[in-house]
Amino acid sequence: MNSAVSGRFDELVRAVGNGAERALPPLERWNPPDCGEIDIVIDREGVWHHEGRPILRPALVRLFASVLRAEGTRHVLVTPVEKLGITVEDAPFLAVEMAVEPGDGEPRLVFRTNLDDLVPCDRDHPLRVETRADGEPRPYLYVRRGLWARLTRAVFLDLAERAEERVVEGRPVFGVASGGAFFALAPAGTPKEEG
Repeated sequence: MNSAVSGRFDELVRAVGNGAERALPPLERWNPPDCGEIDIVIDREGVWHHEGRPILRPALVRLFASVLRAEGTRHVLVTPVEKLGITVEDAPFLAVEMAVEPGDGEPRLVFRTNLDDLVPCDRDHPLRVETRADGEPRPYLYVRRGLWARLTRAVFLDLAERAEERVVEGRPVFGVASGGAFFALAPAGTPKEEG
């Protein structure tokens, strides 16, 4: 691993402070009654709004994000005493920066979200790409509790620079290796003929 790549990862960890170790509330142990919906919206750019106005306090947004989970297609804020549905226009997080974690063997990509969570790309935190109706790819990284981060265009371009071609299930694809897994990003060429 060259020192520039290793240095970028170290910078990322320093930038988020203790973001990698922030303790999350034990939502899996809480089963409060469903109290309906609250007028909170996370827009397509990852900005949280309450009653139509942006929430400008980052600490408050981080607090809400720490008690957020997905239940099917619904997103809910969960406390020990109540559960409230919110609206998420696309994904609750954005992946805004990517670095390569130093170490032996295959590299592991680590992403920083817009709320300063550090998320490794591995089997527990896979990448997926959806294709919009206009053909534009939309890449996402699994964060936690059914929640995903959409990669910003700049981060996706950085990721695409690391792409390599492999054959997966008999089809050539472009993708990236990270954390002991390979994640397909796009088809490559034409399918190989069997036989």
